[in-house]
Amino acid sequence: MARTPERMAVSASLNAFSKATDLRQRILFTLGALIIYRLGTYIPVPGINPDILSDIFSRHAGGVLGMFDMFSGGSLGRMTIFALTIMPYITASIIMQLMTSIVPSFEALKKEGEAGRKIINQYTRYLTVFLAAVQGYGIAVGLEQAQGVVFEPGMFFRITTVVTLVGGTLFLMWLGEQITERGVGNGISLIIFAGIVANLPSALAGTFELGRTGALSSFLILFFLAMAIGVIAFIVFVERAQRRILVQYPKRQMGNKMFGGESSHLPLKVNVPGVIPPIFASSLLLMPVSILSLTNSADGGAGWLVALNALLGRGQPLYLGIYVALIVFFAFFYTAIVFNPAETAENLRRYGGVVPGMRPGKPTADYLDYVLTRLTVLGAAYLSAVCLLPEILISRYSVPFYFGGTSLLIVVTVTQDTVSQVQSHLMAHQYESLIRKSNLRGARR
Repeated sequence: MARTPERMAVSASLNAFSKATDLRQRILFTLGALIIYRLGTYIPVPGINPDILSDIFSRHAGGVLGMFDMFSGGSLGRMTIFALTIMPYITASIIMQLMTSIVPSFEALKKEGEAGRKIINQYTRYLTVFLAAVQGYGIAVGLEQAQGVVFEPGMFFRITTVVTLVGGTLFLMWLGEQITERGVGNGISLIIFAGIVANLPSALAGTFELGRTGALSSFLILFFLAMAIGVIAFIVFVERAQRRILVQYPKRQMGNKMFGGESSHLPLKVNVPGVIPPIFASSLLLMPVSILSLTNSADGGAGWLVALNALLGRGQPLYLGIYVALIVFFAFFYTAIVFNPAETAENLRRYGGVVPGMRPGKPTADYLDYVLTRLTVLGAAYLSAVCLLPEILISRYSVPFYFGGTSLLIVVTVTQDTVSQVQSHLMAHQYESLIRKSNLRGARR
């Protein structure tokens, strides 16, 4: 059988992977860490009645409480040690990034390099502890107000719950950092990814069960499956889309030889921040609303709590409006952090690169900012559409959240990022192998 270029490429990749010991260790470490995380999602918080808690979550499965349970990998519904998941750490990171853009002292720390980043990371950890403690206490109070959920309500239960949930969040924060450093991919994103993927089979089974009992028509189930496939294809297309800006380098003479005179491209992604805006928006929106839903589960809840819970329900205009506003804000905010047009223009000027029709320096920076702003508008619109349109349909027909745009966006984006890192490790290994072979040949000569 003839060997096609595709088969040769796959064979070369598999051969490189078999020899890349470091990559295998990284992948095994990542898998082991995610298995530990999944085991922790089944260790319950002490003093909880699981039957009554399960009944409350079944009644709120179609609301925001169910969506947060999806992000926690089912931990919130079982009220385990990882019920807060990694969300307090994400919220603390958002606040610290805002502080580095607003407060001069934090901005100065950011410019100090590695030492400044370590200090900022330490502040982020302290803030994570505080936020997790506040959210854990809110959950403990909400559980106490729900009739029969807590065996022995009181201060001891609240302290135990806060300590347990804070400890679980800190462990996940540490585990995510270890995955990023010693594994493959972004640890925080992979933890959220693992929670979503782990419950996909049960979500599919639940959807088919709805079809079997007649709660959903077969046509609607096929429509949602086709919509999910279409959303995945659209996400892959947009995440790979780039706006390439032509950059030309002038010719330079060094001795008797001419160098330069080449042209290259500065690639700008349509969606620069990736999956960060939906995760940040969900982190800021879901936890307060989830605590509100737990509190509202108590018999005879306050009227304003009932009204606010209804307004912030799944698919409600207020919830959707806040969600879109947060996605758009974080799309622009994170893009401004990741890409600095003035710094990029200065680097181009330093190396002699020129954007055709633009003078070096500030005009080039203004042009890059002009292009990036319009790309970010498209990216924010894309993120809002992907996250909201399926959610509206899901809230109407009670299909599991795992087929929603936010979950699909996280799964596809994290998968692409992890695969890219694996490919980078393989290419680095192949490059090192070529250098070693070259050095051996030179030594023999």
